[in-house]
Amino acid sequence: MKSRKLLTLAGVIFLALALAVMPLMAACGPAPEEPTTPTTPTTPAVKGPLKYGMSICMTGVAAEKGSPMGHGKLDAIKYINEELGGINGHPIEAIWYDNSYDAAKAATIVKKMMSDGALFFTTNSSKMMMASQEIANRAGFPGIASFSSPICTNPPQHIYAQMPDYGDDFAAFANYYLANIWKGEGKPKLALHLLNNPTGSGSGDAALCLADELGIEIVATEEHTATTISEMESMTRIKAANPDVLFIGSTPAPSAVVIKNAYELGLYPGVVIGCAHASFTKAMVAIAGADIVEGVYGVFPTCSWGEDVPGMAKMTEYCKAYHPKDYGNMDYITSWAEALVGAEILRLAVENCGYDKLAAGDAAAWECVEKNGIQKLDYDVEGLHGPVKYTAGDNRLDKSVRVFQVVSGEITAVSGWIDAPRIPYENFPDKFPWAVK
Repeated sequence: MKSRKLLTLAGVIFLALALAVMPLMAACGPAPEEPTTPTTPTTPAVKGPLKYGMSICMTGVAAEKGSPMGHGKLDAIKYINEELGGINGHPIEAIWYDNSYDAAKAATIVKKMMSDGALFFTTNSSKMMMASQEIANRAGFPGIASFSSPICTNPPQHIYAQMPDYGDDFAAFANYYLANIWKGEGKPKLALHLLNNPTGSGSGDAALCLADELGIEIVATEEHTATTISEMESMTRIKAANPDVLFIGSTPAPSAVVIKNAYELGLYPGVVIGCAHASFTKAMVAIAGADIVEGVYGVFPTCSWGEDVPGMAKMTEYCKAYHPKDYGNMDYITSWAEALVGAEILRLAVENCGYDKLAAGDAAAWECVEKNGIQKLDYDVEGLHGPVKYTAGDNRLDKSVRVFQVVSGEITAVSGWIDAPRIPYENFPDKFPWAVK
């Protein structure tokens, strides 16, 4: 009986010592894994983010364009992150700021995006890129303008155009007009009405460059501001020049003013009106009135809503779910496609450079993104616009446009895809000194 009591006491002492030592063992060894069951799966750790800079004119005088464009790219990033798992497991972090279509804000924003560690940046417009590009080019910070003017990409530096520029719009429309609309003798007489910034000058520069080659006579050139409410005086001067065709290089609201004034003066219908792609959207039709803009032509570089292309269904799903008022506006298509292009750039950069190098968000990371992402693009953008592919000496990534016309109040394609060859502005240094290095 005594020996049994001693054994029991020894057991108690052993157990006490074991319990005292166990925490020390646990501290020195690996922690046990939590049990898992099929109904409570573990969630994999999220990899580090890829920072995508965006300067967006959500508010201000160009908000009728900037707002749907902002919605399109942010909706697309939501889709990429939540349904596709980001880029090889790395979520895209959208670093975006509202520039209000204000050049001073845009210059501040590009500096902010650089300090935020963005790997590249985009702007909606040529005006905002013009305000940003000197800073970006000097730093080697790559940027892409969704809607671009030739002055943004000539001479080629670190700024790229997502699609053909406003000069390409004029060239495509002029060739379409000469082949399909003009029935007169001699040279058709052209009038230009241009927004007083790179949006307008892009079309005007192409007209100056190509008019003699195409056999077109420029008889009038007028400018307007983004806030114009009447162009009766300028349109009266244009009417006096008796043009055959009027080309407008602007955004939706001022273009609507120009067309309404042409209608009120009896100049239209009569003269043929063509528009560069910055203005030719659902917003312009709504502002001017469908009956007034009926028959107006325009150029645009994306597909139309409802076309049978691979990217249409998912884009439509997100647009209707999150921003249904933007449905039918091709500016949304432009920026949804921009985000797809941006994601492809990041995918190429991660695969070619490795995440650790990109995570620094510094000049070395920017160089990797430009050389191993942007300049290695060969991507079809799911059919939403022409394929994007870098060509040395030409910083336009997509080089295809189509001609549209307002028919029964709807913007309707009237041509197939038209190739936009690069316009050699540098061959005319006296006219275009900005194109010469």
